Amino acid sequence: MSHKQTERHPFLDDLAADAELVSSVLRGPVTGRDDIRRVVDAVGTFYASQSPKFLQSVSSRLFLEYEAVLTGGEKLSATVIVDHNPDGSVPRVSVRMSPLGAVLSLAAGLRERLSKQLPEHLFL
Repeated sequence: MSHKQTERHPFLDDLAADAELVSSVLRGPVTGRDDIRRVVDAVGTFYASQSPKFLQSVSSRLFLEYEAVLTGGEKLSATVIVDHNPDGSVPRVSVRMSPLGAVLSLAAGLRERLSKQLPEHLFL
């Protein structure tokens, strides 16, 4: 097995079935492992590049910071806070992004890509 195949995603592999995702690019929380994966996968399609800047666990929380360049050329900074239950499962993920221009571009892309799969009230 190559190293890439054994590498675990910082939170997707451990999501609880009823996990919740909150993000700057959505109006409300996305609930459930499958819908969260759908959103995270969709966001990734709008990234031309992504580079990690910080990764640290503190108590039951994982903090991840990264910078990305959107396919439209805009630069985006994100901070991801991943909560862990005692059993290692992830009940909540919070993704804070800036600046606003890049956030709005990403939000518009998500609306276009996911509005038929997720509730309309989630989109900006």
